[in-house]
Amino acid sequence: MRDAPIIPMAGEGDERPEAALHRAAPWQSGGRLSSRASLGAMGPAAADAVEDFLGKAGFDKAPWLAVMFMAGIFAWFMLASPWQWWAAMAGGALLALGAVLLWPFGSAAEASRSHLRQAAIACGLVFSAGVAVIWARSELVGAVPIARPMIMQVDGYVLEREDQPAEARSRLTLAVRDADTGAAIKIRVNVPADQLATARDAVAEGAVIRLRARLMPPAPPMLPGSYDFARAAWFKGLAATGSPLGEVQIITAAPRDSGLPAMQRALAAHVRARVAGSAGAIAAAFASGDRGAIDARDEAAMRDAGLTHLLSISGLHVSAVVAAAYALAIRLLALSTTLALRLRLPVVAAGCGALAGLGYTLLTGAEVPTVRACAAAMLVLMALALGRDALSLRMVAIAAGFVLLLWPESAIGPSFQMSFAAVVAIVALSACAPVRAFLAPRDEAALWRLGRKAVLLFATGLVIELALMPIVLFHFHRAGLYGAFANLLAIPLVTFVAMPLIALALLLDLVGWGGPVWWLVQLALDWLLALAHATAALPGSVTLMPQISRATMGVFAIGALWLALWQGRVRLLGFAPILLAMAMIAATPVPDILVSRDGRQVGLVAMDSGTRRLLSLRDSRSDYTRDNLIELAGHAGELVPITDWPGAQCSEAFCLMTIARAGREWRVLMARNGIRIEERALAAACARSDIVIAERYLPYSCRPHWLKADRRMLYQTGGLAIYLERALIRSVAEDQGAHGWWQAHREVAPRLQSRERPKTQRNPDQ
Repeated sequence: MRDAPIIPMAGEGDERPEAALHRAAPWQSGGRLSSRASLGAMGPAAADAVEDFLGKAGFDKAPWLAVMFMAGIFAWFMLASPWQWWAAMAGGALLALGAVLLWPFGSAAEASRSHLRQAAIACGLVFSAGVAVIWARSELVGAVPIARPMIMQVDGYVLEREDQPAEARSRLTLAVRDADTGAAIKIRVNVPADQLATARDAVAEGAVIRLRARLMPPAPPMLPGSYDFARAAWFKGLAATGSPLGEVQIITAAPRDSGLPAMQRALAAHVRARVAGSAGAIAAAFASGDRGAIDARDEAAMRDAGLTHLLSISGLHVSAVVAAAYALAIRLLALSTTLALRLRLPVVAAGCGALAGLGYTLLTGAEVPTVRACAAAMLVLMALALGRDALSLRMVAIAAGFVLLLWPESAIGPSFQMSFAAVVAIVALSACAPVRAFLAPRDEAALWRLGRKAVLLFATGLVIELALMPIVLFHFHRAGLYGAFANLLAIPLVTFVAMPLIALALLLDLVGWGGPVWWLVQLALDWLLALAHATAALPGSVTLMPQISRATMGVFAIGALWLALWQGRVRLLGFAPILLAMAMIAATPVPDILVSRDGRQVGLVAMDSGTRRLLSLRDSRSDYTRDNLIELAGHAGELVPITDWPGAQCSEAFCLMTIARAGREWRVLMARNGIRIEERALAAACARSDIVIAERYLPYSCRPHWLKADRRMLYQTGGLAIYLERALIRSVAEDQGAHGWWQAHREVAPRLQSRERPKTQRNPDQ
């Protein structure tokens, strides 16, 4: 329709068909699966076939229960409203109840359908539990943001201090009183480093400070697919973020003994003092988990080379520490015949490894990835002490379940997904028959044995890269193509050279002999950085991808889990959905227009001699804004100002662009600022345009042919991604539903209206 916006306002118009299908499908499918009629409709032959399949395919309940628990968590995030969350939990419960009614306890039907019955009951209940746990977690820890942007003076108790030397600032998390309600809230402020230069030790955990700060509610995603800081802040309990105006006053200094955080900072500073440059910052990250001093260019090179995972303390680092402690303990204890005869050395060594792992986890900040890796390492040590198989999917499932019970929101984060996928890929690869046969002991030269292990290491790196690439593209919209090759050199360099040398240097520093070892650490980490920069500089080293759909990721996850969790040849069926997902990723459309949530930032894709160029409405000094536009447009080049584009017609107040797509030309009118113009002139310009975008309210007389994206609409929809060839619009709001962080944003948004005043009267076509 000519006058109707493409996305209706809240309470206006009919619901988009695709949105209605998206919200209805989980409940409808849950009802079909959970109803007794549907279960009963499964004929005896079909039930026998499923039962026979579950029996022969090696149905191990633990991994699948972890998957179903995660599925419940994902369902809560994807479903829009509380009634759908209740319906999802009811659907899982009804599935379990239907299995009990169809195959009662003690009946012949139960005996003949044991695998199918157990699967239906367990999966249904665990799925419902996943929905309930994340819902409860959101209600318990979710922090309602402040009512409006404000400048206020606060007296805050320092809960956490994170130093970021590379950004020349320290990040303080404070407990303060809300200026409107008086309730205790948690805020985060970024304090320039020079303000804390003379009082750094006094402003730490336990201190009370006074400052005047500019505070903002946590921001929702800038564009569909952007990082959702509002959601992350909700689960972290943050009600506001901001920066100080003026000096920070110390009311009560931090106690001298600030515990582990002070020890962590002291250790990081000591390491950086012994190793220069970014190598020292990386060494400090390995030793204490402090990544704040890593240079942005080096971090970007590590990211583009597929080596970023080495900078985050997770499974690789914890495993290296635990394995080193276990091996060292068991070898030293074995030197004593008395101890070897009287003690169970694997149990004692496992205890030493556990203590080392726990200490390292606490020292590096006990972040969720580190805790998850530590939990998995503890399970492996228990298995070794008991003489059980230490490398199994069941162990991975137990560790994942432990983390998801405590931090269920981590399931949707890239850290959990990447580490879980990597570990599952490693375990599944090592457990398959061809790999076991390849590594079977045989009478051969040491060089051949080493060669086979090198081949397996490369194959493992390649499998991990293939498993992680869709996840990386979904969350970060970019991935390094040569990560498998870079990791083949980088992982042994870090695991077997850099980290043992850092540990040895710290030990020798106790007696003042660590200097030569720190020189070796510097050399090893300089090699790591050289490898990262060389890999990132290779042609085509980085793949950029616009936002991948959730459906694509769901298809990939189904195929990957099927391939990893079943046994025998039936697992090969998982390649079908994986190949389908790869085709869907390749066919992911590039948005033609990107509009930020405030309407100020607009990116348009234009063609120049067959080459795509990304144009920006405003020059932005913000790296965050520029990176969002570039990544979500899948564009590898730099932004080009619209005013410099030959086909643009720009006045002081508006720009007009004509974009050819799908056999037609689209006229896009964009406001450059808040200058008011005469209403008749604006209405005439709108009538000649297909799309009008503005950061302010536009009068109802402004009626473009297709879409009017002004402040009124954008407050409801959030940022937009517009696909002209498909006549499709994606909005931030369609993925948010009634979750607390988005509801709070919708309540706060109308209060963000600035009091605009007419500056001059202009014609938008001038």
